[in-house]
Amino acid sequence: MDIRERLTAGAKGIGVKLTGGQAEAFQVYMEMLLEWNEKINLTAITDPEEIVVKHFVDSLTLLLACKIKPGAKVLDVGTGAGFPGVPLKIVRPDVELTLLDGLNKRLVFLGEVCARLGLESQRVHKRAEEAGLDKKMRESYDLVTARAVAPLQVLCEYCLPLVKMKGFFVAMKGPGAREELAASKKALGILGGDEVKLLPLEDFGAGERNLIVVQKKSFTPKGYPRHGGTITKHPL
Repeated sequence: MDIRERLTAGAKGIGVKLTGGQAEAFQVYMEMLLEWNEKINLTAITDPEEIVVKHFVDSLTLLLACKIKPGAKVLDVGTGAGFPGVPLKIVRPDVELTLLDGLNKRLVFLGEVCARLGLESQRVHKRAEEAGLDKKMRESYDLVTARAVAPLQVLCEYCLPLVKMKGFFVAMKGPGAREELAASKKALGILGGDEVKLLPLEDFGAGERNLIVVQKKSFTPKGYPRHGGTITKHPL
């Protein structure tokens, strides 16, 4: 199924203009996603129309969260099938993209996608809490994002240690974002996320969607992130 026209219209609906070449890249991405999904579990969404709205357009809402400077270092935590990192890179090829996932076969797939589309990216096979303790990665990124990974309390500890000073952490959330944010005030305060806004998105067909945008204004203290099991069992 050719999704280029539907995708271009959907992107326009959220204020993102796609070129013909970008729409073609998304077409190839979808075809590869469906082909690989028969071998490894990448997505439960297999209807092309739903992929357009719930994966591609939804990923592109990241562009509405904050100003992404030219050449920004962007980290997609728990990227899975590449959302939102790869759609962002298609539209903003200038960003320096790192895709982080704990499952290597997903990164193999993403390597194939990026090679086919001519996109440069770094792929890192680590758990988020391991990355946060890695001196090469800690507090190194202008933008760290995550979509459908974990509750915000947990996500803060995965992501904020990786954000550089004055950089942004953007959590892409569905219903219940306001409640998650209220439950995460302590975590945000401890980890350095001092300026926070909730950005509800207008309905574009994917159900209720929200962006939680956090700007980092102080360094994350040593000792964070804690061990993965501790983070999930005893969230801050």
